[in-house]
Amino acid sequence: MSPSRNRRRLAVTAAASALLTLAPIGVTAAQAQVTRVRQGSATDVSRTAWSGPAYTMNGSGGIINATMTRAIDAIRGGTGSIDVAVIAASGSGTPECDVITGLAGVNSCTTLTLTAARDGNDTQVNTDIRNAEFVYFAGGNQCNYVAWKGTALEASVESVVAKGGGVGGGSAGLHINSDVVYDACTASTTSATALADPYDRSLTFITGMFRWPNYANTINDSHFVTRDRMGRTFAFVARALKDGLVSGGKAWGVGIEEGASIYIDKAGLGTLSGPSAYVVLGDHQPEVAVSGQPLTYSNFKIWKLTSGQTYNFANRPTCGYYLKSVNAGVADASLYSGTPVTDCSTTPPPPTGGSSYTEVEPNDTRSAANSVAGLTFPATLTGDMKASTDRDYYALTVNSGQTLSVSCAVPSAYDADLYLLDSSGSTVTRSVNNGAGADESASLTRTTSGSATYYVDVEAYSGSGTADYTCTVTKS
Repeated sequence: MSPSRNRRRLAVTAAASALLTLAPIGVTAAQAQVTRVRQGSATDVSRTAWSGPAYTMNGSGGIINATMTRAIDAIRGGTGSIDVAVIAASGSGTPECDVITGLAGVNSCTTLTLTAARDGNDTQVNTDIRNAEFVYFAGGNQCNYVAWKGTALEASVESVVAKGGGVGGGSAGLHINSDVVYDACTASTTSATALADPYDRSLTFITGMFRWPNYANTINDSHFVTRDRMGRTFAFVARALKDGLVSGGKAWGVGIEEGASIYIDKAGLGTLSGPSAYVVLGDHQPEVAVSGQPLTYSNFKIWKLTSGQTYNFANRPTCGYYLKSVNAGVADASLYSGTPVTDCSTTPPPPTGGSSYTEVEPNDTRSAANSVAGLTFPATLTGDMKASTDRDYYALTVNSGQTLSVSCAVPSAYDADLYLLDSSGSTVTRSVNNGAGADESASLTRTTSGSATYYVDVEAYSGSGTADYTCTVTKS
């Protein structure tokens, strides 16, 4: 959200106003009013087929001509023209349509300003959206936008994509177009706040509004570098994983800088226009993501895009990222740059400052557990499930007041489960996600006085193989 998000929509120039048809949609003076402003042709394009979908994801609220033009051309297949609908929740101007109507291939652009949740069911609003071939969500406050979830507007926007049209948005309009939406309905969070407590009241989300093809399990963030939002995107990704807001044990944050825009074609290939954008992958459960405690997460994978570079959202890359971590709420330095990993055939290095240990068989019982008490934490444990009945035990010490957190990346060769046991062998907590390759994560806090031995127990549930699992262990 931008503090100036409404100021830019306050005025329409005299030259532009001569082109407008201003039509408040029928309400009484005492009620909030839907405003409809149409520019360009008064008649919608008539056509039976379109060549999209196409998307524009903008880091700030304004239209980026380069990506908007690409979307228009893709949707119309190089011939004819399209109708555009711009949806806003505040302001009285038409800054987006003022730009869009000047682009080649545009028949009309209609600005719809909705000021209440019920406006999502307005008949004229939904007619305009369904007759459009591209819908653009303006900047503003995404909390107003999520109020339209479950209204007719949601289905109307989806119908535009389904017929081969497109969708886009900037700032708040960018947020609403991701799979998981940071709604900012209680407050707008900062990186410092989110890292200090990923469950702070300012971190609230919704799911199930829009899920665009090839864009599943994403969380968008805007004004990315200018407002230093990498840290809060780390927290968004960690929350999405911890709270089960995404599927498959992975979440992708997409952070776009002001003045930048990612154009995504119907095959899922994203191309950046403008300063920079970042894709942040969390592919394991957070080591520590607990209400009231700072975030700990090792090895976020980050792809940095500059103008002209691409990212394939349909076939997401496994190389080319750099690694950054957060330990007890403190993020690594230089979050917006790093040395890319080009050889992804090897396991990523352990978290900064930690040590690693490879299992030594036999370690199939507590009495034969590998002792890892002397490691420097955070630490990395590596082993494999050599048989479908294999169990790997690791022993370590936990002090009073300490939290032990374990996050295991499991290869696709087998399904393994994670148990944390106390000194007597009783299960304190466990993680038993279903499916080969499903990652596991669990944590416990010792509340009694003194120190004691605890066990990390990795067990084969089904399948086996020599492919390594990797468990990151932290004590905080």
